[in-house]
Amino acid sequence: MTETPMRTLLRLMAELRDPIRGCPWDVAQTPASIAPYTLEEAYEVADAIERGDMDDLRDELGDLLLQVVFQARMAEEAGAFGFDDVACAIVAKLIRRHPHVFDGAGRLLPETAPTRDPEAVTLLWNAIKAQERAEKAARSGVQAPVEPPPLAGVALALPALTRAEKISRKAAAYGFDWAEAAQVIDKVREETDEVAEALSKGDRDALAEEIGDLLFSVANLARHAGVDPEAALRAGNAKFERRFTAMAEQLRTSGSSLAESDLAAMEAAWLAVKQAERGS
Repeated sequence: MTETPMRTLLRLMAELRDPIRGCPWDVAQTPASIAPYTLEEAYEVADAIERGDMDDLRDELGDLLLQVVFQARMAEEAGAFGFDDVACAIVAKLIRRHPHVFDGAGRLLPETAPTRDPEAVTLLWNAIKAQERAEKAARSGVQAPVEPPPLAGVALALPALTRAEKISRKAAAYGFDWAEAAQVIDKVREETDEVAEALSKGDRDALAEEIGDLLFSVANLARHAGVDPEAALRAGNAKFERRFTAMAEQLRTSGSSLAESDLAAMEAAWLAVKQAERGS
């Protein structure tokens, strides 16, 4: 029987981890040492999606899948679980969390089954997750709280800007929010003033705190505007890199370089780059 691509990948991973014939680097890795690569690959998937590069997306999804296979292999070696257990767990979760789509056996419900609007589905999803948390606590012998903390469930490992948006969204679900984006802009201005005050006093701890408040407010503004703050910042980073590179090239063609140019010359070249991009 021909080996499926998935089984080939699992076999190759096991062979790479072979302590005798495998790759020394792969054998030396641990779940903790691989975790940063997993996050990096997830970001590279997001980058390929934003660029609309389907060939790159295919490759990056493969790299991300490798991270799942790598972690599952190490867990299997430790006697904890294997890749099939991971797949079975997510299949069971999908069925369990979509009772409006599947019956208990995972069969698609008939077209005559009651449909739910997205808001109702979100409420159902949250209720099922809360039940799962309570059952997990019961299995572990830990007394589950009657009601979880209001902002529970936002992963600590998320990028800070993304986590800020998710935390504020959860708070908004309780009604703790501004009515419109213009009010958030006022809050951003207020936080900017507080940053300026801390800066004038030379208090580094206060300055760091106020800058954190400012960034949190900006994440709130992005949410109100329907903008993903993490994606917006990535786009801003890319724009700065593009313009800075073009600025350096402009200086070079004028017979100078970044190292030789003063701030005034760089600002003039930067403005020329911006004007060229805008077609003016």
